[in-house]
Amino acid sequence: MNLYEKIVNREEKISLIGLGYVGMPIAVAFAKKIDVIGFDVNKEKIGLYKKGIDPTKEVGNEVIKNTSVDFTSDETRLREAKFHIVAVPTPVKEDRTPDLIPVEAASRTLGRNLTKGSIVVFESTVYPGVTEDICVPILEKESGLKCGIDFKVGYSPERINPGDQEHRLETIIKVVSGMDVETLDIVAKVYELVVDVGVYKAESIKVAEAAKVIENSQRDINIAFMNELSIIFNKMGIDTKAVLEAAGTKWNFLKFSPGLVGGHCIGVDPYYLTYKAEQMGYYSQIILSGRKINDDMGKYVAESTVKKMIKANKQINGSKVAIFGVTFKENCPDVRNTKVVDVIKELEEYGVEVKVVDPAADKEDLWSEYRITLSEVEDIKEMDAVIFAVPHEEFKAISLEDVKGMFGTTGYINSEVMNEVATTSEFNINVNTNDCVLIDIKGMFNRKDAENSGLLYWRL
Repeated sequence: MNLYEKIVNREEKISLIGLGYVGMPIAVAFAKKIDVIGFDVNKEKIGLYKKGIDPTKEVGNEVIKNTSVDFTSDETRLREAKFHIVAVPTPVKEDRTPDLIPVEAASRTLGRNLTKGSIVVFESTVYPGVTEDICVPILEKESGLKCGIDFKVGYSPERINPGDQEHRLETIIKVVSGMDVETLDIVAKVYELVVDVGVYKAESIKVAEAAKVIENSQRDINIAFMNELSIIFNKMGIDTKAVLEAAGTKWNFLKFSPGLVGGHCIGVDPYYLTYKAEQMGYYSQIILSGRKINDDMGKYVAESTVKKMIKANKQINGSKVAIFGVTFKENCPDVRNTKVVDVIKELEEYGVEVKVVDPAADKEDLWSEYRITLSEVEDIKEMDAVIFAVPHEEFKAISLEDVKGMFGTTGYINSEVMNEVATTSEFNINVNTNDCVLIDIKGMFNRKDAENSGLLYWRL
């Protein structure tokens, strides 16, 4: 009986090391079929999971309450498992070189508790070679065991899209790899327990590592092209969204759109690839050019906002700007590497007072990472400009009439209420719409409607 059969028969357990936006949904999915130990060094996070609270909002509180995952922050519990999945973040440092500290720390923790006959699968995004050249030596040193004899390793890149309820673990083909044929077969069978659409067996660990890192690099480059087009078309006075809609009628046109590229994948992964390339003596041209464009978009949005405010005869120093949405993407609480923060910092450099509204954002992470506190939508009034940065579902109920209310002394007023009282003599939102600057980064509102209502409107 091999390890896979023992896991299915619940004679052996698997462990998930790192219970964030990626690891936790994987643990929950496996727990429906087999015994799972969910480990994280963050004791507060483990406490929330044990109380049935999902801080990531990826699966929801109800699912967490009913899951059989054995949540723990006690690393010695890892000794109870024989199949380990490492799903910790791999960020970049300030100099934009890979920060392997989390994956190295996870390897040391697991190594101290690794037992003979185990298989270790890494899911963290890395450049080709990290699993075998960096992680394996750490596992060997800490455990005193020999890779290939006492334990085996594999790699299966995560493809979960945070906040996306359609493309989930179960519905995305899983790339798997192993150090030998036997390991690959077991790794594939274990993941097939939870991935409904099946797995793809990569020919080597390095191939699987490379496949992951180019997926997001490709997306990054395409978005950078859209961002560059938006800069060009704005100078020409042409609406970028209208251009893309027209071009998108051709069957082979790739439908990307401009925007702020943040998060822990697209804005990070390209640097892992270019770092390794530079070690090999090759200096990227396309990848890093795309990165530079995307990294500069926060500053570009802030500068465009200031230009519109000047056009509206606003005093910039001391002005007030509201930003709706601060997470790195819509309908997700994750604020890691969000480029909205670049917009905020740049505006503050001009002496602008910025208020941030985001019902989805993780308040604790936002404060610990950026020292930003959130405002309520009701507090948004007497603004000099309003920026819609992230198209959260909660923001879709806000109308242009509601937006205009944010510039007046009465602040935000729901459009239904506004329509009821707009005809009465007592009602006055005290606002000249010609002075109202609306920055709509992702094109949530209809441009013509916004302009016809008298708003000074701008979008990427």
